Amino acid sequence: MDETEFWELIDATREAAEGDAEDQADLLVDRLMQLDPERVVDFARHFESRYNRSYTWDLWGAATILLSGASDDAFDYFRCWLIGRGREVFEGGIHDPDHLAELLEDFDEEVDGDGEDLGYAADEAYEELTGAETPDLGLPDQPAEPLGSPFDLEDEAVLAERFPRLWERFRE
Repeated sequence: MDETEFWELIDATREAAEGDAEDQADLLVDRLMQLDPERVVDFARHFESRYNRSYTWDLWGAATILLSGASDDAFDYFRCWLIGRGREVFEGGIHDPDHLAELLEDFDEEVDGDGEDLGYAADEAYEELTGAETPDLGLPDQPAEPLGSPFDLEDEAVLAERFPRLWERFRE
């Protein structure tokens, strides 16, 4: 599976689920189960690679604004959700997290930002297909600390300064 196919699966399932991350995860499992196990592992590799790449302080700051606070777990689920939004939103958010203010049509912290189930879709499909756990993906582990320069995620003045567009549009 190449990168284009990966994003096509993400886009098709998001559109079919009308943006609902839980429904998208269910649809994604169904679609992945139509593939051979090696392609499911390829999908998992693409997903995990993007998930690890998104482990940055700046993206965590953006998630903190959007979610009105983001614990470690909430940030993990946010990164899965961001991948589920598709290539344009994901890449735009990675390149400039403040740009999410323009990339996201709406954001309701009660229903958006939690893509935990998306993070398990490939594992679930692989286990259903083979009866075994997903093999090691051969990727480096996620860094111990987020990439970039650390800052106080609880300091509203810092968040407002670093992410002015997000702060203006989504702050409580």
